[in-house]
Amino acid sequence: MPALGTPRKKTIAAGPVEDDAVVAKPKRAPRKPKVKLPTSELDRLQKIIVASLEDDKAEDVIALDLSGKAMFCDRMVIASGLADRQIAAMAQHLAEKLHAEGMKRVPIEGANGSDWVLIDAGDIVIHLFKPEARAMYGLERMWGKDLDEAV
Repeated sequence: MPALGTPRKKTIAAGPVEDDAVVAKPKRAPRKPKVKLPTSELDRLQKIIVASLEDDKAEDVIALDLSGKAMFCDRMVIASGLADRQIAAMAQHLAEKLHAEGMKRVPIEGANGSDWVLIDAGDIVIHLFKPEARAMYGLERMWGKDLDEAV
């Protein structure tokens, strides 16, 4: 006689599953190792990013070289915008320009009216802040040359 009821009730009625009967999940293909861009390519992309931010009237644009300091990127660009709309426009323009340079995917976090927008351009990470948020997080102090001198 077939078991009646919902799939959950049928599972409970079937009882516990033996360890041997557990089906192993298929293994994911290993990720390809991240290919580091040559320094000349990083310089070229950084110039495009900084020029785009300056065209959009970003304030206090700073580029930091993090080679050997961070595992997640080699360069960091930090800039400020006065309004949510300006910051969102800067992020959108950057994504378009990077896409035109051959970057297939440029993730943007916080572009929907946030004090802090992060754009992941692979080896270059761009942070766009409102001035008060930029002062509060202090990324320049965290990753800048002052930190190296204090150590």
